[in-house]
Amino acid sequence: MEKQEVVVWDLGVRVFHWSLVTLFTFSYLSGDELEELHAYSGYAIIGLLIFRLVWGFVGSKHARFADFVRGPREAIDYLKSMWKGHPRRYLGHNPAGGVMIVMLLAGLSLLTFTGLMAYAEEGHGPLAGADVSLVSNAYADHDEDDDDEEKDGKEDEFWEEVHEFMGNFMLVLIFLHIAGVVVSSRLHGENLVK
Repeated sequence: MEKQEVVVWDLGVRVFHWSLVTLFTFSYLSGDELEELHAYSGYAIIGLLIFRLVWGFVGSKHARFADFVRGPREAIDYLKSMWKGHPRRYLGHNPAGGVMIVMLLAGLSLLTFTGLMAYAEEGHGPLAGADVSLVSNAYADHDEDDDDEEKDGKEDEFWEEVHEFMGNFMLVLIFLHIAGVVVSSRLHGENLVK
């Protein structure tokens, strides 16, 4: 008896996913060398995030957040059943996958925000010229130019350091996401990527 193939992910989710994979990979690899292209890639990721957030409310059944965002208890129970080798089968994201999607979207949001802030500190991007400093100038009472330059350099580095940390943290989440897909695919005898 042949297994019937069920298409779960709609075109919007597929295009979002693989565009994000491509843009994140490019952004991660180009960060220090191709700053302007890195920024444009980041802007495209912001566009993808906006699309996915909207699609999470108006998209097809399995694209909607209501279909896969569940409480932490369900995610923990699912992981326990997965560990025992007998997880419940879900069309769309399982509870642990739902938690991972929320974490990935939140992480990408923080990553792009810190990228915008770091780029603005350098005088570039849509926030250039805005006061993106951590400490208001009203409280920063420095009389010497050297102190101001040192403070500005540290703030520049702050946003850059947080942005780099978030990029590396995203790699951890991506690894866990891929591991979850591989394990789930094997346990259920399905090709979840397809």
